[in-house]
Amino acid sequence: MSFKEQKHLSPLEREIYSWQVDVDGFGLDGQEKLKNATVMISRCGGLGGVVAYELAAAGVGKMILAHAGNIKPSDLNRQLLMTRERIGHSRMNSIERRLKELNPDLEIQACPENISDKNADIFVQQADVVVDAAPLFEERYAMNDAAVRHRKPMIECAVFSLESHITTIWPGKTPCLRCLYPEKSTTWKRRFPVFGAVSGSLGSLAAMEVIKLIGGFGKPLLNVLLTYDLSDVSFRRYKIHRDPSCSVCSQLE
Repeated sequence: MSFKEQKHLSPLEREIYSWQVDVDGFGLDGQEKLKNATVMISRCGGLGGVVAYELAAAGVGKMILAHAGNIKPSDLNRQLLMTRERIGHSRMNSIERRLKELNPDLEIQACPENISDKNADIFVQQADVVVDAAPLFEERYAMNDAAVRHRKPMIECAVFSLESHITTIWPGKTPCLRCLYPEKSTTWKRRFPVFGAVSGSLGSLAAMEVIKLIGGFGKPLLNVLLTYDLSDVSFRRYKIHRDPSCSVCSQLE
C-alpha cells in the first residue's frame, strides 16, 4: 500500500505515539504510514464511531466519514461520539467535534448523508482502506461494490444483540460481501437489539484491522470470518471462499 504525499511525524507526534511505535513490526515507519493514510467509514454510530475514535487516537491522517441525520435519545447507549446536549442537532457536527478534540491534526472530509449507489464511488476511490459499519444491506452492498471496482480493501463488520462478525475483504484475493450474502436478508430491520459494549468491542477489532493493513504488519482477517458471542465469550473462525459465480467480483484476478 503506497501513499502519494509523504508527511513526516512532528516531535510532538513522536511523543504521542511512542507507546505504539514500540509494537513489533510497526515502528516509526508504520506510524508515518498511518499519518499519510486516508480511511473511509460508512456510518459513525455505535460501531463506526468507535472505529473512527480509535483510528483518530492511533494517528490516521485523514478520514472520510458518512453519516446522515440528527442525534436521537436512542443513539446514546452506543454512539460514543454523540452527546446528550446535542440531541436534535447534526450527528456529523458532533462526530467532527469529538474527533477533533481527540486529534486536532486529523483531516476530516464530512459527508452528512449515508452511502448509496449514487455516492459510494466518489468516496471509496479517495481512500486507502474503507470500513463498512452500516446497518442496512443497501449501504453495505454499495460500499462493497465500489470497493471491488476500485480494488480497495474493506473491513466488513456487523453486530446483532450480543453477537458480532468481522472479515477483511481484499478484492481479487478474498470473498467480497456479495460472495457471502448474494441477497439481502428479508428479515433484517433497521432497529435491532444491541449493547454499546458489543458494538464497541467490534469497533476496536475493526480499527486494528485497518491499522494492520496500513502499517503492513500482523495477519489481517483475509479469507477468514471471525464471529463471537459475548453471552458466553465464545470466538469462532471460519474459512471463507470466493464465489466463482459472484456477480461483483468473479472476474477479478
